[in-house]
Amino acid sequence: MNKEPCFQPLSMYRRLGDPEMTARAREILDNLRRRRTVRDFSDEPVDRRIIEDCLLAAGTAPNGANLQPWHFAVVGSPEIKNRIRLAAEGEEREFYGRRATPQWLNALAPFGTGPEKPFLEIAPWLIVVFARTKDLHPDGSVGNTYYANESTGIATGMLITALHLAGLVTLTHTPSPMKFLNQILGRPSTERPFVLLVAGFPASGAQVPVISKKTLEEISSFH
Repeated sequence: MNKEPCFQPLSMYRRLGDPEMTARAREILDNLRRRRTVRDFSDEPVDRRIIEDCLLAAGTAPNGANLQPWHFAVVGSPEIKNRIRLAAEGEEREFYGRRATPQWLNALAPFGTGPEKPFLEIAPWLIVVFARTKDLHPDGSVGNTYYANESTGIATGMLITALHLAGLVTLTHTPSPMKFLNQILGRPSTERPFVLLVAGFPASGAQVPVISKKTLEEISSFH
């Protein structure tokens, strides 16, 4: 049964002057250029309220038909983090030992990665992002979601940005396959693990690989 559309005034938008827009855009660029993926985490606690607000920020992401097809499973329990690490490292040993092609391993070589993932236990928070491929309704019926992967990807990017702006560092971890996360976290089969996000403070003396980003001309075109 179709629902009638319901609208309200766009009251939260505020038009900025050109100088302020230019300054804000540059500030955002400078801030996000300082964001780096980190693998050396501190075990220093992070207030749960910070994580909650960043999740709410991610939840404002645009998405297909406003079905918000994501779920954020936040893990702070040492026992559950240990289970996730053991399962992830099992998949990673298979990846590095058998599944990965020489070309893939060559692409990963500059980052010095391997099967061992101690950050999964050291960092204070793991956020497992699930894409919800179906909606389970209270009456037991199942409905479709739309653009679940695209919507969850946008929300994940906004979450990473929010965590960075809040003063934390992150790592996107994608062991493959990731179905073990459904089992460990008790998530239904209608949800697909999208990414395992590690969040916290960097360890003292943390190092990151030397990398460069593509230029504006390489990543965009104006027509």
